[in-house]
Amino acid sequence: MEGVVGLLKLRVKRGINLAVRDTKTSDPYLVATLDTQKTKTKVIKGNCNPVWNDELTLTMKDTKAPIHIAVYDKDRFSNDDSMGVAEIDVKPYIECLRTNLKMNMNKIPDGTKLERVQPSKHNYLVEESSIVWENDKVVQDMILRLKDVEYGEVVIQIELVPLPGRRLNV
Repeated sequence: MEGVVGLLKLRVKRGINLAVRDTKTSDPYLVATLDTQKTKTKVIKGNCNPVWNDELTLTMKDTKAPIHIAVYDKDRFSNDDSMGVAEIDVKPYIECLRTNLKMNMNKIPDGTKLERVQPSKHNYLVEESSIVWENDKVVQDMILRLKDVEYGEVVIQIELVPLPGRRLNV
């Protein structure tokens, strides 16, 4: 695994008020892309508020590279319809993880907020996102507003599992 600094776990929880692309509803699935890797969730039939609860895993080489998110409506007889796109800026998470890996995290209680990330014109966050110490892991929960679509949001959690001996450069 040349150049890989860790495994990125992307927990795709759910979609909120996704766009209708069929007659009355949609059959959404989410595609996550990092560098040249691509992975996707299962398709949820007939639901514009899907609960995926899928965990997608990608290998991370470049800690500055954003995670590209695209939501599609699965169509049987034609090309799948776009339901919006977003990007996850991992730099605040990586910086927080890198800083906190130097500390003795075992003494921090579960649920401790390590960092807050505010919505801005440079990210897709709907509201403040917290980077939290939870179950011996550093995770970030976020709600992302989809772009290039009328409406829709996705709820995602990220976690990077660093490989031993690899440096997290930001």
